[in-house]
Amino acid sequence: MAEEEKMKQIYHERQRLQFCLLHSLNNLFQEKDTFTRASLDVTAKRLVLDDPNKGTWTPFSVVFQPHHNSLTGNYDVNVLIAALEEKGKRVTWHDRRSGVCAIDLEGAEDKLMGIVLNVPVKRFGGLWRSRHWVTLRRIQGVWYNLDSDFPSPYPFKDTEELKDFLDSVIQVGSEVLLVMNHKSEGSKNNSFTKHDIEPKLDGL
Repeated sequence: MAEEEKMKQIYHERQRLQFCLLHSLNNLFQEKDTFTRASLDVTAKRLVLDDPNKGTWTPFSVVFQPHHNSLTGNYDVNVLIAALEEKGKRVTWHDRRSGVCAIDLEGAEDKLMGIVLNVPVKRFGGLWRSRHWVTLRRIQGVWYNLDSDFPSPYPFKDTEELKDFLDSVIQVGSEVLLVMNHKSEGSKNNSFTKHDIEPKLDGL
């Protein structure tokens, strides 16, 4: 299959408002509306109800809720984990001290579904700093960067280029989350526990 035709078959949602986590999830699953704004809002609200340490309500709570901004999106890592667990996936944190070589990037595709990055970004000449969710996924043997800020998917030429990329984003403070296809899938990395994740990760 020609590279151009292969690219056309890859699902790639583009950035809108602060919904990069929503775009990252749909890009990960390669299907429109696998997750929707409404479904993620429900997940975020359920996390609040399940949290024994939830804070008191204020007028600002209507917009600035514990796990997302109800107007613009900007969901945090707890929503990411809960949404993926609802689909039977498991999220593990890659310990940067282990190095990128500890990630099996060439193993069976039915084990590692993909990689989600939470990367620091600077906008407006560095005046505004925030974080951004980015999905990496292997499709038909090729790893792609499905960043919703990109005009189209970026194919890595090989795993060495992917490793170099991961090394570079880790060095600037990015977090690497591995999405395993099965909740019981073993990993040398640390599993997340909802509600007590530090630092709190979100994105736009």
